[in-house]
Amino acid sequence: MTYLAAAIAVGVGALGAAIGNGMIVKSTVESIARQPEAANKLQTTMFIGVGIVEVVPLAATVIAFLIMFS
Repeated sequence: MTYLAAAIAVGVGALGAAIGNGMIVKSTVESIARQPEAANKLQTTMFIGVGIVEVVPLAATVIAFLIMFS
């Protein structure tokens, strides 16, 4: 049962990050299409946002390890 809980924690964390990254990239591409001159600023902001979102699956993995080895 602990392995199932760990797998669910990692899966939900990865799913949330995937949805979040998709939304960030979608919004950035739409914004660049509207204002091409702001592409550099938007890309920088996008990369920062994607980096922050990628923390979620890492935290989920740590939680999964804590569940498995506790």
